[in-house]
Amino acid sequence: MNYLGDWGFQFGLLGAGFQRFGSQEKLKENPLQHLFDSPGTPLTSHLHLSQVYVQVHREAEGEECIHQAARDFFRALEQGEEEPLSLWRHFREITVAEYQRVYNRLGVRFDEYSGESFHQDQVLDVLEQLRTRGLLKSTEKGTSVVDLSPAQDMSYYSTVLRSDGTDLAAAVSRKEQHAFDEMIYVTDKSQAGHFRQVFEILRAMGYRWAQSCRHVPFGLVQGMKTRKGEVVFLVDVLDEARSKMLRNMRESTTTKHLEDPEDTAEKVGIAALIVQDFKGPLESDYKFDWDRVLQSQGDTGVFLQYTHSRLCSLMRMHGNEGEGPCDLTLLQESQGIVILQHLLRYDEVLWQISQDLQPRYLVNFLMILSHLVAAALKALPVKGSPPMMA
Repeated sequence: MNYLGDWGFQFGLLGAGFQRFGSQEKLKENPLQHLFDSPGTPLTSHLHLSQVYVQVHREAEGEECIHQAARDFFRALEQGEEEPLSLWRHFREITVAEYQRVYNRLGVRFDEYSGESFHQDQVLDVLEQLRTRGLLKSTEKGTSVVDLSPAQDMSYYSTVLRSDGTDLAAAVSRKEQHAFDEMIYVTDKSQAGHFRQVFEILRAMGYRWAQSCRHVPFGLVQGMKTRKGEVVFLVDVLDEARSKMLRNMRESTTTKHLEDPEDTAEKVGIAALIVQDFKGPLESDYKFDWDRVLQSQGDTGVFLQYTHSRLCSLMRMHGNEGEGPCDLTLLQESQGIVILQHLLRYDEVLWQISQDLQPRYLVNFLMILSHLVAAALKALPVKGSPPMMA
């Protein structure tokens, strides 16, 4: 499930901004950038949608009328008025379609797209449950909070904001709809405290399945830029990776003739990005460097794909040699034995990933395997060997 932040005051700003600066034509042309990117050019009558959000924030800094327009838009949205609701639906539809287009490039598919808007009607029910159980209290300032202290002395409590209520309602709804064994939230690490309190509140409400809720935090990627500027969209990063990889391939003297070099550059570039992101602890920040990411040597996605390509080439040229039962007694060289020993760890690695939810174990396993294969390719030539040995 992909859970979208598709509700709240920010959509009031976006709606008010689009009414002032937006363009339906540019919205169709490049939805996300028209909504959320920085203009980077002098203000014109119509901005790209990514630019709309940035521009309306700039305008709002000095103009109360922008804030009022945003409040009015969101109030009308909450009341179900047709014009703002239609515009909001349009924003959501084109945004999801754009997400899907980018996810398809990564081989990622979601069974369901949900969002905060799906659970607004359920928030009041959750607040009533909290009130009935005596969990909802007020501070001296009148703020609604949930007392999470063991002694019920307000020494530790969680403020119940709109987002907290929505997340509680969403969790209850998912359990009812999907009867999950485990629910895993994957967000940036700044939300770790928020989800810790959400899980505690669910337990306090008597939901034993809250013990099966987990949060997997990820860190920040620092220093990432593309040629288009500071604001970075995933689609721009993927395009840049493909472009840089294609250039590297053309400049390399060892690159063979390819029927579709752009497709190869796309696949290798994406592998490079994924390996860079997954080879360390997910919660760690790291500084992004294009040169390091796209290196063909070392523990990189490019090296991983290169090793896979060499093995596929051997299979194409010599795949028919030695067909039939494999005689492992012929395997005497240490380079081959150590590969088999390493492969025996595969199930262990998968188990470790399932426990810790850290993909780095698999990346590390594949990197070691690639280095072992590279050494074996030098010491154990396939070409010219007897069929059974090959």
